Amino acid sequence: MQIKEVIQHLETLAPTSYAEDFDNVGLLVGDKNTTVTGILVTLDTLEVIIDEAIEKDCNLIVSFHPIVFKGIKKFNGNNYVERVVMKAIKHDIAIFAIHTALDNSLQGVNDMICEKLGLLNRKILIPQSGNIKKLVTFAPSKEADALRSKLFEAGAGTIGNYDNCSFSSEGTGTFRALKNANPSIGKIGETHYEKETQIQITYPRHQESKILKVLVENHSYEEVAYEITTLENKNQHVGIGMIGELPNPIEEIAFLKHLKEVFKAGCIKHSALIGTPIKKVAVLGGSGSFAIKNAQAAGADIFITADLKYHQFYEAEKKLIIADIGHYESEQYTKNLIVSYLRKKISNFAIILSDKNTNPIQYI
Repeated sequence: MQIKEVIQHLETLAPTSYAEDFDNVGLLVGDKNTTVTGILVTLDTLEVIIDEAIEKDCNLIVSFHPIVFKGIKKFNGNNYVERVVMKAIKHDIAIFAIHTALDNSLQGVNDMICEKLGLLNRKILIPQSGNIKKLVTFAPSKEADALRSKLFEAGAGTIGNYDNCSFSSEGTGTFRALKNANPSIGKIGETHYEKETQIQITYPRHQESKILKVLVENHSYEEVAYEITTLENKNQHVGIGMIGELPNPIEEIAFLKHLKEVFKAGCIKHSALIGTPIKKVAVLGGSGSFAIKNAQAAGADIFITADLKYHQFYEAEKKLIIADIGHYESEQYTKNLIVSYLRKKISNFAIILSDKNTNPIQYI
């Protein structure tokens, strides 16, 4: 198996096109055509992780966080980022980062937090917009049903919890084949009138190239006319953060103690208690202060995230509890998620969970 085949599996779990604009995801180091000897999965790619990959004969590291985040102008080994990249290249080790692509995945980082807390009725806290597309095309009416079915099979026609979504209208199309044309219908030099069906069909953005390939391969026309627009609808299956419910309400302090135990947190910083049991829980792994208002609007009793500043705890305004459990702590189980997923997809070589704790924050 080559690296590009592993990437295809990872893209199915978390398409890199759904990563945030500021992020740096995908294959950061290495050649996608390299044959894989083993995969090491980690939260962060540090020098100790490169050493672990060498020791365990893994030439592909799948990392949650990208080691290269900003532009690097020199590789002199003057900081940990440069040293990691230099050592990886020296030992022919590729590095793939998944980061906010997995944050925005329905089965990603935040779903894993919900799973650890046993939350039910989960849904995306901040659905992503701009990733539902609409394809409009025209086909001979007698061929429209078959073409529509092929597009459905390719993944088109999905929106929210519905599939096979499309709209059709009938009309008459005209065209004249010019000298060098090879028309499947009509004659060169003559204007042809054809009863056509206009097909409008939705699809997720990351499947665009596949959808267009199927369209062209299954259309009888030599030149296929189509147009693509972006819908304003938010994608309920893609987005950051998640909200769910506990099976039974839990008293505030008891829940916070449970939270500390589950995520092995050195401490939990939280806003003032509000005096009501915890039932509805919003989560956002990593730095999530921007979603406080979203958690409030969703009716959460508590919002679990990390990296909060002093004044941001005031934003709770006694409407909910804000709990900072630590950046590493909130994302630590992500590597378990990736390993579990890849082991189901790939069985012919080792997929190893890194045993290194890469948390840079220590507690007394």
